[in-house]
Amino acid sequence: MNKILVVDDEPAMREGLADNLLFEGYQVDMAEDGKVALKKIAEQSYDLLILDVMMPEISGFDVCKKLRMEGHKLPVILLTAKGEEIDRVLGLELGADDYITKPFSLRELLARVKAVLRRTQDSHSSSPQQFETIGLMEVDFKNFIAKKDHQEIKLSHREFEVLKFLKNHQQEIVSRDELLKNIWKYDEFPTTRTVDNFILRLRQKIEINPNEPKIILTVHGMGYKMVGF
Repeated sequence: MNKILVVDDEPAMREGLADNLLFEGYQVDMAEDGKVALKKIAEQSYDLLILDVMMPEISGFDVCKKLRMEGHKLPVILLTAKGEEIDRVLGLELGADDYITKPFSLRELLARVKAVLRRTQDSHSSSPQQFETIGLMEVDFKNFIAKKDHQEIKLSHREFEVLKFLKNHQQEIVSRDELLKNIWKYDEFPTTRTVDNFILRLRQKIEINPNEPKIILTVHGMGYKMVGF
């Protein structure tokens, strides 16, 4: 049974989410702020973190950033009352796996929870490691492991998915909208700038010179193309 940590400084929101997740059959724990959440994560194991962005002392963005800097691969869904593009982009760039804006329907949240857990369950499997070399990086897509110079490096699940999609369409031009449709799969997509930022980060990890890419090329006015490993 998947265990979810719900973090929100509003008691009604926190308890309402917990009740509905319990009804759906999940184990649920709660935290009222980012400080408590980090302590719980250090002491217990969770399968998913549902994290409010706007909290006193430690924001959801800061919690997510700290987890990723420490190498935690715990999947994160961010909740926020804000809907501006900069917030959506920042949340994804900090390593969040999904982002949902308040107010939202319970059906939408549950769908996002199921989707993130489904995408990330392979990372907890005991499958044998099998690495593929892509530029300067070795990648095990099944177990979500990436290495550079024989040292494991941090990639978000979105980065793994974008990289795998480009690899599976090697030598093909892939548009930004196509990546949004196949990777994010939202009715309301993040902007195409989100894709550009993900490509930039991947280039910094796999290219010898990210400013003159040789593996993931930009096809101006069309999208991107992976031309070699």
